[in-house]
Amino acid sequence: MIVEYIRYRVPDADGFEAAYRRAVVPLGESPQCLDYELSRCVDEPECYILRIEWTSAEGHLEGFRKSDHFAAFFAEIKPYVSNIEEMRHYEQVITKTEPTLYEWAGGAEAFNRLTAIFYAKVEKDELVGPLFAAMDPGHPKYVAMWLGEVFGGPDSYTRERGGHTHMVSKHLGKGITEQQRRRWVNLLMDAADEVGLPRDAEFRAAFAGYVEWGTRLALYFSGPRAQAPREEPVPRWDWGSRPPYKP
Repeated sequence: MIVEYIRYRVPDADGFEAAYRRAVVPLGESPQCLDYELSRCVDEPECYILRIEWTSAEGHLEGFRKSDHFAAFFAEIKPYVSNIEEMRHYEQVITKTEPTLYEWAGGAEAFNRLTAIFYAKVEKDELVGPLFAAMDPGHPKYVAMWLGEVFGGPDSYTRERGGHTHMVSKHLGKGITEQQRRRWVNLLMDAADEVGLPRDAEFRAAFAGYVEWGTRLALYFSGPRAQAPREEPVPRWDWGSRPPYKP
């Protein structure tokens, strides 16, 4: 992840802010953009800082800059380009000390134990078991890698398994039902209890939030109208909530 800071000095505050309210729509839709924030200086109200988190500098300069999202974004902010005083990319050196969900859960060992117990339950289950009748023996380990990356651990799944696109494509044409999705969720929650994942409300709420979101995504992509997934980074889950859904 890389952070871009753009510093503006703009006398036309109303026009500038209105332009950026329109511009952040295509910016937020870009798969390379992880987060953004526009702040106004209280000491010098004509000064603004735009902070954008990108998947990487290459994702910004090659992915976003050459996309239709950039064209739409730039069309809105073009009148204010001359007001830019500084534009730089930064790498994080010191970050907040709050542990990731991955660390709080117990790291790779915890997620490997979780998926081993979980898929043992899945194979015996009459409702979801048929979906995994031809399961690769390495599947539990791969899902542990995925969950580890989602919850803030190393990007092993992206580097070794193909990332978000590979994971989502595995669900195409599976025809998962809502009843199967719910059983999958229940079995995973049972496995989390069995292997001793942290039981505090904050962790379990975040964990359950991802499981609910992820299984609903799997349900969608398994359906008859689903299209091949676009290139996107693996979602990163933290202690907070997700942004609103954008159709």
